[in-house]
Amino acid sequence: MQSENLRVEKFEYDNKIVRDFAIAMVVWGIVGFLVGLIVAIKLRWPDFLGFIPFLSYGRLRPLHTNAVIFAFAGNAIFVGVYYSLQRLCKARMFSDALSKAHFWGWQLIIVSAALTLPFGITSSKEYAELEWPIDIAITLVWVVFGVNMMGTIFKRREKHMYVAIWFYIATFLTVAMLHVVNSLELPVTFLKSYSMYAGVQDALVQWWYGHNAVAFFLTTPFLGIMYYFVPKAAERPVYSYRLSIIHFWALIFLYIWAGPHHLLYTSLPDWAQSLGTVFSIMLIAPSWGGMINGLLTLRGAWDRVRESPVLKFFVIAITAYGMSTFEGPMMSLKNVNAITHYTDYTIGHVHLGALTWNGGVAFAILYYIFPKIYRTELFSKKLANAHFWFATLGILFYAIPLYWAGITQSLMWKEFTPDGVLRYPVFLETVTQILPMYLLRVVGGSLYIVGALLGTYNIFKTAKSGKLVADEAAEAPAQEPVIAHSGKEHWHRKLEGRPLRFAVLSLVAVVIGGIVEYVPTAVIKSNIPTIASVKPYSPLEVEGRDLYIREGCNNCHSQMIRPFRSETERYGEYSKVGEFIYDHPFLWGSRRTGPDLHRLGGKYPDSWHYMHMKEPRSTSPGSIMPAYTWMYDNDTDYSHTEGKIITLRKLGVPYPDGYEAQAVNDAKAQAAKIAANLEQSGAKISPNREIIALIAYMQRLGTDIKAKPADIKAENAGTQETARK
Repeated sequence: MQSENLRVEKFEYDNKIVRDFAIAMVVWGIVGFLVGLIVAIKLRWPDFLGFIPFLSYGRLRPLHTNAVIFAFAGNAIFVGVYYSLQRLCKARMFSDALSKAHFWGWQLIIVSAALTLPFGITSSKEYAELEWPIDIAITLVWVVFGVNMMGTIFKRREKHMYVAIWFYIATFLTVAMLHVVNSLELPVTFLKSYSMYAGVQDALVQWWYGHNAVAFFLTTPFLGIMYYFVPKAAERPVYSYRLSIIHFWALIFLYIWAGPHHLLYTSLPDWAQSLGTVFSIMLIAPSWGGMINGLLTLRGAWDRVRESPVLKFFVIAITAYGMSTFEGPMMSLKNVNAITHYTDYTIGHVHLGALTWNGGVAFAILYYIFPKIYRTELFSKKLANAHFWFATLGILFYAIPLYWAGITQSLMWKEFTPDGVLRYPVFLETVTQILPMYLLRVVGGSLYIVGALLGTYNIFKTAKSGKLVADEAAEAPAQEPVIAHSGKEHWHRKLEGRPLRFAVLSLVAVVIGGIVEYVPTAVIKSNIPTIASVKPYSPLEVEGRDLYIREGCNNCHSQMIRPFRSETERYGEYSKVGEFIYDHPFLWGSRRTGPDLHRLGGKYPDSWHYMHMKEPRSTSPGSIMPAYTWMYDNDTDYSHTEGKIITLRKLGVPYPDGYEAQAVNDAKAQAAKIAANLEQSGAKISPNREIIALIAYMQRLGTDIKAKPADIKAENAGTQETARK
């Protein structure tokens, strides 16, 4: 036979790059978990760590999410890909230089996030907060990764690409597309930009990206890793090759459509909301197909599961994947979404996936890889099992209280008395009710971190007991040239021998849904109705809005009143799409730790905002909002106001030509009026202070249209008394 005459080639696997990414994964993982613990503690005790600006909740939360998603999970992806791809292709990575450039480039991006986000340098877009120079760096490093990966696939010694490689290809192509489209922005300065999209357009693009960042960064690469490591650890073939084909193509085609389910009952057009819901429900089938394929690969190997820490972590991870991918579509049903959206239920759902699915797979592959690349045994199975149980208990203590808290929040928000008035008119009542759940969340997070530290120690001792095989010797027959096959061959097997064609078809599968949703709303601006009374923000309001973004206020407050009676009674008239046409970026938010702010303008005097930001509990007893004392000492930076006006005009905001020349003077004049109002109420402060600009923005919110005012009686007597004073 021809295959018997093939020349056997000797080569080496690069294990050093795998080791490097693994170390980075562990280090950044611990950092990300600890920042998350600090954030959780601040939700229960807002004064924890004092009033240090860069340690405030609004600045640390995006640091936590970026650290866990891109530093921990991202490095875990590269550990799994660099280890498995070489063995599946029977080839060393395409370029050692590209591998090193990828590693150091990715770590520098993480460091840049750590150096910018705590200082309020953010675009405010969820999971995409990094500013434009870092976005460019991400693009370049991702291309380096893609070239290295595709080059390895092209020089492979195996004709057919195994299922794991399919998911790696789809990950590279789709994440590149999502990142570039969502990151289109116009720079103002080196570290400040405005989104190219406004309002509803920005919201659609952001959640098209945000949902699919979960899909193609936190799901597809981990599925590829699952398809390689589970059969290896169980020493059994994957349960069904045919099911893996259906799983892959259905998943990547359907997932890209589901993003709008994050925007149900908002100002997003109904057709887009409906598309998101329909495709989210359809996603259950391929997602569960993948879960079944993973779990049934272990058929007949359950004795190994009881003994193997690797398989224990995989079992709980795959099970959590199934739970999350059932729960997500259920939450996309409008009647369910009406209860769960903007509540802590969503936070519990997200963490169930991140801690169990991504964390479980990440730690499983560490326990599998390190003994092999160090030619030794795992230091301690007992420690690994302890890690497993600490992680499992931590997840339960974390997620279940948040599910309970979320449902409690929503039911309290919506409940009316027999007389037809809100039973809990004061939003703060719905916050204090769930504080015990926040305490349990801290306990759960602490348990998870203890498990991670045990795992880190176990891996360290494993490495110390052996010696890294940096260049692992291997050999394999050279690949046959891809020629026309004379016999009958399954169509997909033919496709697996042609990586370029496979990549193109994968890209087509994800582009279709993206175009259908993206073009009508994000490109055709005439589809967005306008309101004549809606005017651009004044220069001082622009500065105040940027301060609002800097402090991460949108992490706790929404600016989107949904058309529910409970919300219009509590906040005022529901939000209209035309009110957001000058919002670069949109600030609709994704949770409510505090009340919605869209109709806040004019509800309270300037003095109330002044006191509320300085000492929240003076106006709202029991509040868990942190104080922003530094805004009373810092001067508003007007040095870039002209540039901001010019940039916003380029984006379509109708400022008159040449208005930038008088923008600063207008801002200072408006600030002087606010400062004078405050002085009349007994609060003397320089009009140049940042708090003045923030108050200007707060007082503008929701005032462009004649809307039904929220019932002032909804506030407690103490708040009313403060407002009168």
